[in-house]
Amino acid sequence: MGKILSQLIAGILGLWLAVIFISEIKIRILPDSNFFGVPLTAQWHIIVFLGLTLGLLNIFLKPVLKMIALPLRIVTLGLFSLVINMVLIWAVDLIFQEITIPWFWPLLWTTLIIWFLSLIIPMLFGRKEKG
Repeated sequence: MGKILSQLIAGILGLWLAVIFISEIKIRILPDSNFFGVPLTAQWHIIVFLGLTLGLLNIFLKPVLKMIALPLRIVTLGLFSLVINMVLIWAVDLIFQEITIPWFWPLLWTTLIIWFLSLIIPMLFGRKEKG
């Protein structure tokens, strides 16, 4: 449960920080933006929704992609994992019209921000040892 929650928080917080610090990333509020009939009328609504979507992709799809790309990860000493993370963020950009991430450099910086947060957040909210 802790890993799932930390991935969701990292996705939301990472996208929020990326929108703030990377000027090329744009979040638009569209008139028909909704989540199962609930209208998304503010930028933070959309960031939370996109961050949750990214977190769920990281939880469910990323292990499958990592298994498929295992030979490439071995050859590149794990650096191909960065490409997998970039593909997941790019997929969120392709699926949803509300977010626009230009091709390489903003996508790389967003990936690095989310990767760093996914390392730090479990340390901050880690379980205490019983003993």
